[in-house]
Amino acid sequence: MRRAATALAVSGSGTFVEVAVAVPLAEPLVYRWPGSAPPPPGCRVRVPLGTRQRIGVVVHHPAAAAIDAQRIKCITDVLDEEPVLNAELLALLRWCAEYYHHPVGEVLSQALPVLLRQGRGAVARREPAWEITPAGHSQAIREPRRCGARQAEVFELLQRCGPLTAGELTQSGLTRAVLRRMAVRGWIRAIDAPRAPGVAPGPTDRPPALTEEQRGCLSAVAGARSGYRAYLLQGVTGSGKTEVYMRLIAQQRQAGRQSLLLVPEIGLTPQLVRRLEARFGGGLALMHSGLAAGERLQAWQAVRTGEAQVVVGTRSALFAPLVSPGLIIVDEEHDVSYKQQEGFRYSARDLAVARARRLGIPVILASATPSLESVHNASRGRYHLLRMAHRIGSAGKPEIRIIDMNRHASRHGLSTPLVATIERHLADGHQVLLFLNRRGFAPVLLCTACGTAEECDRCDARLTLHASSGRLRCHHCGRTRQIRWACGVCGTERLAVGAGTQRVTDALCTLFPQARIAR
Repeated sequence: MRRAATALAVSGSGTFVEVAVAVPLAEPLVYRWPGSAPPPPGCRVRVPLGTRQRIGVVVHHPAAAAIDAQRIKCITDVLDEEPVLNAELLALLRWCAEYYHHPVGEVLSQALPVLLRQGRGAVARREPAWEITPAGHSQAIREPRRCGARQAEVFELLQRCGPLTAGELTQSGLTRAVLRRMAVRGWIRAIDAPRAPGVAPGPTDRPPALTEEQRGCLSAVAGARSGYRAYLLQGVTGSGKTEVYMRLIAQQRQAGRQSLLLVPEIGLTPQLVRRLEARFGGGLALMHSGLAAGERLQAWQAVRTGEAQVVVGTRSALFAPLVSPGLIIVDEEHDVSYKQQEGFRYSARDLAVARARRLGIPVILASATPSLESVHNASRGRYHLLRMAHRIGSAGKPEIRIIDMNRHASRHGLSTPLVATIERHLADGHQVLLFLNRRGFAPVLLCTACGTAEECDRCDARLTLHASSGRLRCHHCGRTRQIRWACGVCGTERLAVGAGTQRVTDALCTLFPQARIAR
């Protein structure tokens, strides 16, 4: 509900309202509401700030103001009928601002989709659904070879599930461009009445039989007392941790509660979403920075209305507006990607534990190689440790060999046993992956006479030699410098010491000229 700005600009006494605006101020700003019923905390309002109008979030109704009431400006407009940040999420975000010493307005802004920060309405608009036309039915049945793989997938989904919205189709990996091309050809059409909310495509996957370790983990979580409890699930790769997630999520769905599953990288979400869709059908919301602004808002709205029972996303999905939370899972909890490094800096893993405690629900931190702090919390009894030490099926442990570089000849880091192993695998038609955490050609440009190395003049790091650009580069601050082979101290010609990915690639091209090598 929008209230006219002219009606809000009336002078005189009124209710004071604290508004958090996304500006670098530690405390919210105080504005005046001339009426008797101010907007509740969590609602967005438009307020004057300097010469501009800004969008902020109401956080509190103070009884009095510290300055003269006549100097306090009035709220210009109210954007929401109901709070976009519920009481639980608003309290968590205010605590985050205090704990991480960050301006409260910027913290609250990070929890909202971009379109809501710009003033878009929070109520979900009816999205038209797509259905197959008679021409589309003929095309799919009579001439399926003329359809591309993606178009055939659209036909299959619409025939199996009935009309679906574009958002639901894109969750299956399809793009809106495919839908537009099919609509132009007359194969599908948009209808005004979308299918009833909550009706989702049926599941196509049957749960596999559980191992003893999986059953033990499920029993430990399901048999625990209700309320908050933190678990550290330490399971080797291939032990079936994802199946444990899905069984726990299924229990929450049956109880009518939502589950939040955090993953460290966007690249891990597509195959995980496909597994969840195959198991549960629908009711999934995907939240990460790779989505378009409209898709992110639709997912946020689905979570807020309770239509999405499972939320999958990266660290920012931690602030999803859950209405009936039941479980939080942090996959690969050791991953540094859970730490936001710019702007509002926070640890999504730590905040997941804090939010679960505030909500009174269980939280599961899972990893094959848990972080040291999580292991410490488990040893102190703060986390309940669950172990899965065996792989499922025929997958065995990888063969690992350590090569003593002091006992073997090497060429830019490529030892003789390694070169022989690469040659054998290439002869068998296999691929080989070499990992080296050194970019450039060589990490050090060294003078063997006086022992000095080329260092960055803006930080303490050494400059890396890049043969492709012919320059020295600092990988910390980005400083670049032209290569001078003569030492600036004694004038001796310097050597490129060590090997980076460029140098190793050059050596591989010399050793295996017939192989296709990508860096």
